[in-house]
Amino acid sequence: VAASHYVFFENSSSNPYLIRRIEELNKTASGNVEAKVVCFYRRRDISHSLIQLADKHAKELEEEKETPTEIELTEKQKHQLRHRELFLSRQYESLPATHIRGKCSVALLNETESVLSYLDKDDTFFYSLVYDPTQKTLLADKGEIRVGPRFQADVPEMLQEGEPDDRDQTKLEEKLWDPECPLTNKQIDQFLVVARAVGTFARALDCSSSVRQPSLHMSAAAASRDITLFHAMDTLHRLNYDLSSALSVLVPAGGPVLCRDEMEEWSASEAAMFEEALEKYGKDFNDIRQDFLPWKSLTSIIEYYYMWKTTDRYVQQKRLKAAEAESKLKQVYIPTYNKPNPNQISVTNGKMATVNGAGPGAYHAAGGGRACESCYTMQSAQWYSWGPPNMQCRLCVSCWMYWKKYGGLKMPSRLLPRSNHMMPMRNSGSPKSSMKTKQAFLLKVSRLTKMARHMCRDIIKLRRAARRPFVPVNCGAVKAECKSAFNFSYASSHPTFMSQCVATVFLTCVHASMDSHVYVHVGEPSTVEVSARVRAAALADGWRSAGLSWTLPQQDRHCTHSLNVCVCSRHVEGVGGSGGPSAQAPSRPEEHPDQCGAVLR
Repeated sequence: VAASHYVFFENSSSNPYLIRRIEELNKTASGNVEAKVVCFYRRRDISHSLIQLADKHAKELEEEKETPTEIELTEKQKHQLRHRELFLSRQYESLPATHIRGKCSVALLNETESVLSYLDKDDTFFYSLVYDPTQKTLLADKGEIRVGPRFQADVPEMLQEGEPDDRDQTKLEEKLWDPECPLTNKQIDQFLVVARAVGTFARALDCSSSVRQPSLHMSAAAASRDITLFHAMDTLHRLNYDLSSALSVLVPAGGPVLCRDEMEEWSASEAAMFEEALEKYGKDFNDIRQDFLPWKSLTSIIEYYYMWKTTDRYVQQKRLKAAEAESKLKQVYIPTYNKPNPNQISVTNGKMATVNGAGPGAYHAAGGGRACESCYTMQSAQWYSWGPPNMQCRLCVSCWMYWKKYGGLKMPSRLLPRSNHMMPMRNSGSPKSSMKTKQAFLLKVSRLTKMARHMCRDIIKLRRAARRPFVPVNCGAVKAECKSAFNFSYASSHPTFMSQCVATVFLTCVHASMDSHVYVHVGEPSTVEVSARVRAAALADGWRSAGLSWTLPQQDRHCTHSLNVCVCSRHVEGVGGSGGPSAQAPSRPEEHPDQCGAVLR
């Protein structure tokens, strides 16, 4: 078994199995394996009033459907279907892995599938409600597609050119920045620099800030956070982009304005308490505020959480958790359990028994003429005692396994009162209870586009472009700059040069010394010799980086262009003397996939 598997646990020799979902497997100090599991409850484990409430809720959902359709089930099928219904809980517990007796399957109730499919599959269960054993409540565990006037706005018709807008502007959103403002990008950047400088000066005057940021570097870093930039740009917009008025607002008569966000407001002890609470409760911010930080508002805690996720402490904790998860047990082998059950009352060496553990008079008197309390059979290879001892009831092998797995008998018994605590059977989908499929997408950017962001910084500035989202970017100038940088005159005569330069270039470093010659095979018709001084720097993951310059052959000197790249090499072979190269790189990366590589930056 492994994590996320649904399994049977045995905590009593006479009671049905517990159904649990394994969250993680842990090895104790004594060498035993324990499983942290999520609890599921059967109908027999929940109070009669809650079962009635669940059935009433299901009946109301069935009545809301436009075309309700119910499957005609026999009394036996309805009785057995009750045994397949479970209730999920948020309760966790740790159980010994040696108590696992097998695997099962648990799924959210699928209303588009026939309910008979749950009876046709062995060890299959379903659930639709969540049970809270502490509060004794039931909640639905499925989302809804909220369609209709209760959940969606009525989109008005688009206004024609010149048509007045009669809507109440006070009820609409508020504009925070005008892309068509009269200020130039240079003026805006200069004002933001002044705002950061004012923030640094304000922290120098503030006593509490001097304690939290004792160095000028830390104060300047705190003043450069988004809260300062937001305040500066909001001030510009509020004063109609008048620079002189905005500057006077930044430094009023009482002293410079000090802007702080939640990351700066919280003390070190509060940050430590927050991390402890997050470890205990997860992202349950209400419980975090109630038990750990009652003096903080819920808004403050949530804002701090998303800022905390950008810090190095979060990255370190994430790495530690990943390493801890890697060291945990992934799966464990559970051998077949063959020990005899204490409720076993008769062994017949594999032969069919015609009496139920005693003489004919005994089983007729105890069972009312029935040998097995469930299926009424009078022959079985093994019998098990079941129910109150004074009733002397017994089950055959098949019914005993059914009782252990499903928590009931195949047929209703006089000891199990008949109950209608079962949700109405249905097989047609309901738009109110269907889960909306989330569409995922991936934006894959080419390497050339990534390089263009760095090579064309003089042409396109991302921050300035974001301030004026309606002004198109001059793509022609970007392409021209890239062409100039990559020297397309050489690429026109060597078609494979550009394709392999933009992609990852694989090479072999033939010397481990600081001075080395490197050969790079970039195409069938041509080979480019690269002569460079390799500046190897050992990185944390064992790779080496170096700066290189491309040098084209003598016959192509008219189009020589220097291109800086970053070479990453995991294996640097010290082969040959210092006079020249002794090896040549492979022409295809798949020949030596783990040898080395050069990535354009």
